[in-house]
Amino acid sequence: MIHHCVRFTIKPGTTPAQLEDALASLRNQGEVIPSVRSFLVGRDHGGGYEWAATFQIADLEGYWEYLIHPAHRRTDEIGLPLVDKFVSFDITDDPDPGTGDKIAALHQRRYDADPGLTELVSNLSQYEGSAAPGPHAA
Repeated sequence: MIHHCVRFTIKPGTTPAQLEDALASLRNQGEVIPSVRSFLVGRDHGGGYEWAATFQIADLEGYWEYLIHPAHRRTDEIGLPLVDKFVSFDITDDPDPGTGDKIAALHQRRYDADPGLTELVSNLSQYEGSAAPGPHAA
């Protein structure tokens, strides 16, 4: 099982309606992407972030389906322009020590195929995560 987690803060000036649209789009990912087994979207407590989401996915094949699903891309389009700081990470019970590299490769494959997404992510003030592109990569 892979738990894909994101934490983020919102740019000043974001309206409540814009924020709610972005959060609703994250929830929609959990509802419509077949490979998502369960999900949670809500406030982030105990760190330097305001909001978070986690999506449970069975395996790497399902993770790829999640990454390239139109619902995920829609969230990127409406949500990333509102985000200031962003971190994504994955927790897995897969005993293969290469799983992290395989996840990073899936992200990189997605960025390589979608220059518009790469630009959206590269415009964030701070982004840490698997295969983070652009000048703010960790």
